[in-house]
Amino acid sequence: MLYASKNAHRRFQLVLIKPSHYDDDGYVIRWWRAMIPSNSLAAIYGIARDCAERQVLGANVSIDITVIDETNTRIDIPGLVESFRQNGNFGMVGLVGVQSNQYPRALDIARPFRKAGIAVSIGGFHVSGCLSMLDGTAIGLDECRELGISMFAGEAEGRFEMVLRDVVAGELKPLYNFMNDLQGMIGTPVPFLPKDTIQHTLGLSTSFDAGRGCPYQCSFCTIINVQGRKSRFRSADDVERLVRMNWAQGIHKFFITDDNFARNKDWEAIYDRLIYLKEEEGIPLGLMIQVDTLCHKIPNFIEKSKRAGVTRVFIGLENVNPDNLTAAKKNQNKITEYRKMLLAWKAQGILTLAGYILGFPSDTPDSIRRDIRIIQEELPLDVIEFFVLTPLPGSEDHQTLWRKGVEMDPDLNIYDVEHVCTAHPKMSKEEWESIYQEAWSLYYSNDHMKTLLRRAVATGGPLSSLVKVLVSFATTVPLENVHPLQSGLIRLKHPSERRPGLKAEHPLIFWPRFALGTVVKHVRLAGVIGKLAFQAYRIAKDPASKTYMDKALTPVADDDDEKLALFTQTAGGTAAVSHVKKIASLTHGNSAA
Repeated sequence: MLYASKNAHRRFQLVLIKPSHYDDDGYVIRWWRAMIPSNSLAAIYGIARDCAERQVLGANVSIDITVIDETNTRIDIPGLVESFRQNGNFGMVGLVGVQSNQYPRALDIARPFRKAGIAVSIGGFHVSGCLSMLDGTAIGLDECRELGISMFAGEAEGRFEMVLRDVVAGELKPLYNFMNDLQGMIGTPVPFLPKDTIQHTLGLSTSFDAGRGCPYQCSFCTIINVQGRKSRFRSADDVERLVRMNWAQGIHKFFITDDNFARNKDWEAIYDRLIYLKEEEGIPLGLMIQVDTLCHKIPNFIEKSKRAGVTRVFIGLENVNPDNLTAAKKNQNKITEYRKMLLAWKAQGILTLAGYILGFPSDTPDSIRRDIRIIQEELPLDVIEFFVLTPLPGSEDHQTLWRKGVEMDPDLNIYDVEHVCTAHPKMSKEEWESIYQEAWSLYYSNDHMKTLLRRAVATGGPLSSLVKVLVSFATTVPLENVHPLQSGLIRLKHPSERRPGLKAEHPLIFWPRFALGTVVKHVRLAGVIGKLAFQAYRIAKDPASKTYMDKALTPVADDDDEKLALFTQTAGGTAAVSHVKKIASLTHGNSAA
């Protein structure tokens, strides 16, 4: 996108790249259409766009902004280097929102640009998390210094123009560290991406953060140490502005990336504004949000979520064993509330997706299998996203292991919450990896997916949407060997994108194998789609489906603690029920008095 003044005679080249990472064969993970839009890229583009419009580099300098999300777009590095050369290397490459698993790929992208004398800056959770929690040199940061890559830690609102001016002056600093100065969000440039970038995502969806930070203490989380433990928010005016900007280009589906939108103190004002835009102005909003397991206790929250356009909700369930939740400092999760919360979302016809972590200290393959059975039978949950407990750089878990000198895998590329990176007290590495793979097939068995379809029909849920989501989550791991959140439509590869250090494959070997593999995978995928669609059709047409009832859909009862394995199969579950009963007894006694 080009921003130029009438008298501009210099053109600053700003290339914003969101890196992908390498798969187990060493190839960049890239799709024709990617599933998840990048909010980091949208946020930085919005800030850069604002800088260009305000002409922060002077009236005689235009800013040409190129936006690349590598999960859905191949990076033409030689072409970009040539473009810089033709402009006297006047500009900068910004590696945006780089997570730990993307850090090796980000450095590989940066090398040819640095070799050509082009300024490069890197920001995101890896740099910010390491500088927040470690000593400033750990976990590969020295490689940035050796390559002459400028590191940016913290948030770019109000600071990005400083970096651009330093590039123009030839004074780009090795480090910009704003981790101790997290500012407010109201009135700042809103996340935005042009439609030609958004069209590379499934369903033409984009994203925004209505708030940042989280008050909870989860030890595996990096957000609290990068975005802070004090929640900061955009105003309803800001959210309305970004919705209107996107609607002007035909975009109306959004992923609100807040780690916990339910704890946004302005959630109701934002929802009321979205409800107005949807119900009064006819903008067909479709939203996905992330919340905690106690959101149903907030009056009107779930009901207004429905009216505002929420169709899917991601819930940080994490585990059904209270002992594991305590070990992770996630004491805000109360398993006694899980069924009430999920049934409340079900009543509104909203798809529920939950994160579930495998590898807490008390986990074993058998206990994980047991817990999956309990979830299938007793929780009215639609979709589970399994994750491997990973000591992510920037988390308390990683900091603890690092300080103790506990061995962790040195390859950051596998810190993607689907690979085992350190030892477990009760499982070998092989057992842990095996049960992670098995968990997907256990939950997404054909029998259970039919149960999920019956529950959707019985509760008035969106059946076609559920089929689409089930297809993705049931097939991505076995077919593509990547997590569904890293997936998309039609996997793309190129032999030039293999990780340095691995042997380059001859094109006459690479392309036939890739083509054959693509055909085989899509034949299998078509089979799953056809089977699920047929089952959904039959279930929808069956009159008995309207009155279907099972243990998970049964309303919460006082004697659940005696009937449900959720509460009786673990010591922590029994203790949780006893605690609730004790509190209820004390509360009742005080009320009576």
